[in-house]
Amino acid sequence: MSMYECSPESPAGLSEKKNKRKRRREKRKLMKKQLKSADTSDNFMSELPFSLTSPSTWKELGFPSPESVQKKRKRKRGNSEGRVDSEEDAENKKKKKETMRPNYFISIPITNTQISSAVIAVQEAVLQQEPRLARAMIPVPTLHITLLVTHLASQEQVDLAATVLAQVEPSLAELLGGRDLVLPFSGISHFRKEVVFVGLTPGQHRHTLDSLAELLRSRFEEQGLLQEGNRGFEPHLTIMKLSRVSKLRSQGIKRVDPALYSNYTNKFFGDQTVERLDLCSMLKKKQQDGYYHTDTSLQLGNYAFAHTHTNITLLFIYCLFGIWCNVKPPEGAHYSQSRQWVSPLSSFT
Repeated sequence: MSMYECSPESPAGLSEKKNKRKRRREKRKLMKKQLKSADTSDNFMSELPFSLTSPSTWKELGFPSPESVQKKRKRKRGNSEGRVDSEEDAENKKKKKETMRPNYFISIPITNTQISSAVIAVQEAVLQQEPRLARAMIPVPTLHITLLVTHLASQEQVDLAATVLAQVEPSLAELLGGRDLVLPFSGISHFRKEVVFVGLTPGQHRHTLDSLAELLRSRFEEQGLLQEGNRGFEPHLTIMKLSRVSKLRSQGIKRVDPALYSNYTNKFFGDQTVERLDLCSMLKKKQQDGYYHTDTSLQLGNYAFAHTHTNITLLFIYCLFGIWCNVKPPEGAHYSQSRQWVSPLSSFT
């Protein structure tokens, strides 16, 4: 009887096998659940408004590359005794990785309709040949040049970043020397055929733009808002990005064939005058015009002068109106360098 009970074919033996298989299935489900959670986070990263396409660029920016994350996933998660980490340990590791993911950036928005119209023409030409790339197209209202990316962990850091951006204005004015910074865009290129972008033509404007980006990086580093070694600035105007649509790989689309946009390789897209610098959030809901949520902006060049002149004119008109009506301006009415002045007409600024 004891031999029967120990036999693999006995009811007790079969029951033990079933229990083992059940435990293995549950373990696999748990691991899939953890990986799916990480995949969701990575898919969200694909919506970032800048192109981090090579491992070296990710390393220079101080963030883990998608490739390194994938390699780590393939390794068996466990300690020296071979035991699988608990859910709590896995969750803690995940939170630690996510805490340093970039969530803010400083950008130059594209406001020239000539450029945006040309981008639309390219995108439509590509879609006529390959409609499956529709969701890989960058929405035209979000077109911009990224100067800097960073991780701001709290509202206090966001406020500090806004202050740093405002305080850098005198140095930027000195750098520009009273002249507008005009960026001419021409030709189309790509990063590993996964990111398609409009290029910036060579010239003195490129050196000025590099200096502008370096000035911002140094000021943010001084305030502890940027990891040291955050380099790798390569200005470009992204118009297509495969990572926006993870399902494309399963459909057999792993690269964007340059032949799809070959007619536009040498096209001149237009000049973009740098009107302002925006501190934008990657995570907050986009604005009504389709552009990224902007916490603060810094007006540059003649656009800053025009805005200041408009505000001073409004204040002068208000004072004349007050004298005519024998009404004194409210106490504390003044023009502010933050592009606002305190008065009942502040809604016009």
